[in-house]
Amino acid sequence: MLKEAPLTIRLNAADDVVIACRDLEPGTVVLAEKVSCVERIPAGHKIATRAVAIGEPVRRYNQIIGFATKPISPGQHVHVHNLEVHAFARDYAFSEGYQPTAYVAQPATFEGIVRSDGRVATRNYIGILSTVNCSATVSKHIAEAFRGDALKDYPNVDGVVALTHGTGCGMSSTGEGVDVLRRTIAGYARHPNFSAVLLIGLGCEANQMGALMFTQGLQAGPLLHAMTIQDQGGTVKAIAEGIRVIKDMLPAANQVHRETVPASHIVVGLQCGGSDGYSGITANPALGAAVDLLVRHGGTAILSETPEIYGAEHLLTRRAVSPAVGEKIVKRIKWWEDYTERNHGEMNNNPSPGNKAGGLTTILEKSLGAVAKGGTGGLMEVYEYAEPVIAKGFVFMDTPGYDPVSATGQVAGGANLICFTTGRGSVYGCKPSPSLKLATNSSLYERMTDDMDVNCGEILDGNLTVQEAGERIFQLILATASGQPSRSEVHGFGADEFVPWQLGAVM
Repeated sequence: MLKEAPLTIRLNAADDVVIACRDLEPGTVVLAEKVSCVERIPAGHKIATRAVAIGEPVRRYNQIIGFATKPISPGQHVHVHNLEVHAFARDYAFSEGYQPTAYVAQPATFEGIVRSDGRVATRNYIGILSTVNCSATVSKHIAEAFRGDALKDYPNVDGVVALTHGTGCGMSSTGEGVDVLRRTIAGYARHPNFSAVLLIGLGCEANQMGALMFTQGLQAGPLLHAMTIQDQGGTVKAIAEGIRVIKDMLPAANQVHRETVPASHIVVGLQCGGSDGYSGITANPALGAAVDLLVRHGGTAILSETPEIYGAEHLLTRRAVSPAVGEKIVKRIKWWEDYTERNHGEMNNNPSPGNKAGGLTTILEKSLGAVAKGGTGGLMEVYEYAEPVIAKGFVFMDTPGYDPVSATGQVAGGANLICFTTGRGSVYGCKPSPSLKLATNSSLYERMTDDMDVNCGEILDGNLTVQEAGERIFQLILATASGQPSRSEVHGFGADEFVPWQLGAVM
């Protein structure tokens, strides 16, 4: 029997607001809070439960999400019209809350693909990676030759995918920008979900093939081939050569099978996009519960999107395995403050228009909800963008908040699966790593059921606890890692979502 959903949700006894579970009209009485709505409150938005004076902080999750810009009365709508962000002190309390992981006695397993060097894959693609935008069209034409029935004799190959991008030239051939690009491409070239890779350049670009191979320690061989269009004699010849190379790679790529391996080989990238007021109540905490399970079973989860932990970073520094690891988070926050300042931006900006329409008012509020994706365990390491993730357990990678760029960095670091929470309805997909979509509310799930993998709105509806939803997500992670297709894979997403982070001047 379905439970009746409450009118509002209170996240902490010390909060100054509660969250509307449905549209509430003026005069609606919220008995549990002893307040009446003095104006219309949209679903997912905040209602004041006490009087707040100008300049006073407003708390959600028992954390400051902003400061009142005008007097707020009980029952009023709390949003961008009466709340703002300004600087305030945060106690980083490095490592004071760290707790060692309590591992399970019998770890879960999945059906993975074990590579010859011991790495474990969740998918088996052949990748075509462009070093520069100028080789993108040739890369796509080569991949196109392997559509339809072209792989019918190679049933163990999931596909031939061209991952192209918009940079690689018009940039310095040395420095931070090209270093990040090369690190990203190399991370994909080494990714266990690629059985073989063809690298394609133009020949005269800033991101020279030789420099890419040398600086990243890549070695050409039967399953890693590099070529340039200019050396091949132009477009037509380069496409023909690329097709020949892929055909030569297919027999070896096909000679794989799935076998039972421990869940410790799963590396999940955590993402949220198209967030709403329910993200921090349902899908993000549920994903956090799944992360806690994965970590207890020996796996790894990567939290990212540094601008979207801004204002909540103190919740991570407390969980750091050591003060040195916690300091790395603060160092990246300071880098971002400098980065945004020199680009005439700011860190404490409001969320996107879609986020605000969904009920999120400030970046602090969004960050507090976003951090919930990382569960409750210890923070074991902090990585820069696209660095190889070696540590086990819960880790952080510095990335932008823009989902395709962030997930690209995670996959380059070794993520072999993505979990993506959304309240407004993202349709993001990712190759070579499958992407699972977690809906924050039942309305979204029912409206976009072809794109959503899990309905975390059942928490709001009263049909699931956060822990039960976390268990459901964890089991789906195991099934997806074993080969069960995600909704984004069914729709063919993933080839156009490869977006390396572009740093530095475009020249």
